[in-house]
Amino acid sequence: MSSETPGTPPPIVPDKPAANGIRLADRAYTAIVQIILDEHLAVGDRLPAEDKLATMFGMSRTIVREALARLASDGITQARRGAGSYVKRRPSERLGSHMQMADIAATLGTYEVRFVLEAEAARLAAQRRSHHQMDAIEHALEALRTALLSNAPAHDEDWVLHRAIAEATANAAFLPVFDHLQDAVMRILRAGVDISRSRAPEVIKAMMDEHDAIVEAIRAQDADGAALAMRWHLSQGRKRLMP
Repeated sequence: MSSETPGTPPPIVPDKPAANGIRLADRAYTAIVQIILDEHLAVGDRLPAEDKLATMFGMSRTIVREALARLASDGITQARRGAGSYVKRRPSERLGSHMQMADIAATLGTYEVRFVLEAEAARLAAQRRSHHQMDAIEHALEALRTALLSNAPAHDEDWVLHRAIAEATANAAFLPVFDHLQDAVMRILRAGVDISRSRAPEVIKAMMDEHDAIVEAIRAQDADGAALAMRWHLSQGRKRLMP
């Protein structure tokens, strides 16, 4: 039974890393995803209530609430006022082929950083790119196109293109931050291509069209257009990780 009583706020438990280095909210996030998958919850199904989840996980409702907020931000759940949280999208079960379930919260969390970092990188690249840097971006785009359309592994080419855009910002501070995300981003890129190839051919075409739009905006030195195209691509990429 939960030690919390109705009408009283839940105790505030600091979200300290567990013994294995994983934050409590990340553990709760992973456990909720596991419930969705193990219990075959469909889109629109209601998740257990916060207090029940807290009891199941041996955590405070504060931690569970943070995990649910992150899940909602990632497009997996949806909160309905006074009615609890519901499944909005089911993570693809193919995700497990590319990352440990324990890493899913931290890995998907990189999207929040990428929305800020890469949208601004695209904006600055459009404003500042040199002819040489534009050539490098164009070359990386064509290498990605070849890989995607030939069914070859395409995650390396995808990474090279995104990094070439970061290099074109003319701000060296972008690169170490971008490179710090490499392991998590590469897991996402592998998963995204694999999941997309399991679907209709139009999905891979959409992925390529998004990259084309980013590069076209950088080529035209349309800073706002480049930032918008990058944010759209990242938001669509996150959705492609769901069935």
